[in-house]
Amino acid sequence: MSIQLTDEQARAVAASGEVPPTLVDPKTQTDYVLIRKDLYERLTREEEYDDSPWTAEERDALAWEAGKHAGWEEMSEYDDEDVERP
Repeated sequence: MSIQLTDEQARAVAASGEVPPTLVDPKTQTDYVLIRKDLYERLTREEEYDDSPWTAEERDALAWEAGKHAGWEEMSEYDDEDVERP
């Protein structure tokens, strides 16, 4: 299915630049993000997009990065302690 943009909508899309515009269904108030078809296709290709559950290593790396941003790097002396993890 294809929906033609009005001139006003096309101008709004062009004005949005690199940020995808958000569309709102006035009846349901559901938000949609409008991206180019080529970007959508690239995102949905199996070999390029991995939506599988995170591994323990990926979760640890994410927690480490979050801790650094929270200023926890000063607590590095606790990293060497044996801590039982779930």
